[in-house]
Amino acid sequence: MLRRLGVTALGLRNGPHRVEVTRDLEVPAGDGVTLLADHYAPVGLERRPTILVRSPYGRRGPFGLMCGQTFASHGFQAVVQSVRGGFGSGGVFEPLDEREDGLATIEWLKRQPWFGGTFAMHGPSYLGYVQWAVAAEAGPELRALSMQVTASSFRDAVNVGGTFALEAALTWVDLTARMKHPLSGVTTGIMSPRRARRAALSGKPLAELDVLATGAQQKFFQDLLTHGPDTPFWDRRDFTRTVSEVSAPVNMTGGWYDIFLPWQIKDYAALRAGGRRPYLTIGPWFHADGRMMRDSVGESLTWFRAHLLDDPSELRELPVRLYITGANEWRDFPDWPVPGMREERWHLHPDGGLATDAPPESEPDRYRYDPDHPTPFLGGPTLLGDNQPVADQARLERRRDVLTFTSPVLDEHLEIIGPVSAELYVRSDRLHTDFVVRLCDVDEDGVSVNLCEGMRRLVPGAPDPDDEGVRRVTVELWPAGHRFRRGHRVRVQVCSGAYPRVSRNPGTGQPIGTATDHLTADQEIFHAPDRPSAILLPRV
Repeated sequence: MLRRLGVTALGLRNGPHRVEVTRDLEVPAGDGVTLLADHYAPVGLERRPTILVRSPYGRRGPFGLMCGQTFASHGFQAVVQSVRGGFGSGGVFEPLDEREDGLATIEWLKRQPWFGGTFAMHGPSYLGYVQWAVAAEAGPELRALSMQVTASSFRDAVNVGGTFALEAALTWVDLTARMKHPLSGVTTGIMSPRRARRAALSGKPLAELDVLATGAQQKFFQDLLTHGPDTPFWDRRDFTRTVSEVSAPVNMTGGWYDIFLPWQIKDYAALRAGGRRPYLTIGPWFHADGRMMRDSVGESLTWFRAHLLDDPSELRELPVRLYITGANEWRDFPDWPVPGMREERWHLHPDGGLATDAPPESEPDRYRYDPDHPTPFLGGPTLLGDNQPVADQARLERRRDVLTFTSPVLDEHLEIIGPVSAELYVRSDRLHTDFVVRLCDVDEDGVSVNLCEGMRRLVPGAPDPDDEGVRRVTVELWPAGHRFRRGHRVRVQVCSGAYPRVSRNPGTGQPIGTATDHLTADQEIFHAPDRPSAILLPRV
């Protein structure tokens, strides 16, 4: 009864079945380490399909209720396991190194007398990543995957556009370092983002921030600082190459303000290229959004009934469901990118203009970026939501190191659904520098709110400058599904920082972890017929 009340308190729906729980089952890993798991079973139903959940955040509390009690009450068995090094499981937690333990767990599962011959996997974020770690090798017994706000590799999300995702990385290592403490599940979601931001704003070198946030040096954080995206460190933690080999049906849930969305959509594209038909839902959510967590459990139940119990009656007809912000409505589509999308170039113009017309001859706009006073991050993709995903941009747009380019008032609705990118022609007096592009919606009262953004770190030769030192830079922004309403305006911000979401660029080329010298960067943004900087919008 207490577990059923807990499910209700989480905003979830209990099923009709009573549930028995067997705690602390021992699962042998390949190297002899013992991992602990809890088994939830519906009373009176034998050898039902099993939902496997592997978590670094504990197997009791909210995760046990959401992933164990709820699924079992609806007629499935559920196994909720603590990964290596946490909550009683042996060994040392090695973040993102989950393939071997995951496969060993699956082999253990298949040997259990109560195993019914088929299983699925479920979970958000890290709990989704562990699914990709084993999905291509799990065997024919794996019949379905349901994953939320995750990707098959975190390589590019940590090194977004070549920058370093400082706030998310620091928040996560603080959260995982403290998860074993009493009441950690209640306090870390609130306190970890605050500790991370306080450490980031200290002005200390990056390599010292984990100690400031957590009280001790964290090996994983140090690894992230020293192992760039092209190093072997990431190879054993990257499962993008096997996504197209996964034959089990995949259900994906993402959020427009989730830190992993661009790479989740790449996984969707890889499955489609492999001939699969995954389902994709994207809502107005950030990474740890409680609304997304609740809705995804219901969607997962529908998915598991369809593929484990041969009951597709509740599956929606079209596989892609998107929430269109601005219009504030859900829409279903047959695929992503959505049919009828066309790329439309909106050019930056002199005097802060933005239009589909080609720009006239003009001098570039200029600003100075100072890493000692980095351009801040004010709304956008966030890990735990301490920073609001959507925010009034007025304070940011008043800064001298932020350029804005704004369209005339729209005389009809403008809808965009799909990938967003920018093509900038830039010149800097630093070979090492960053550019950030942000798309905003300006309402009738002049309030500018962010929709999506992207960043790009430039290094010598990437890209090469022309004879006048001008570089053509492509910036991939987050995808978007949005209606700019009649009477609104489209705005593009260009700057060189989003701190502390991503680390500041010191301008020196020194290793990011230990850099102490900072150089200002004088930036030029061109908008001329031969250098037509633009944002590329997916017009529908």
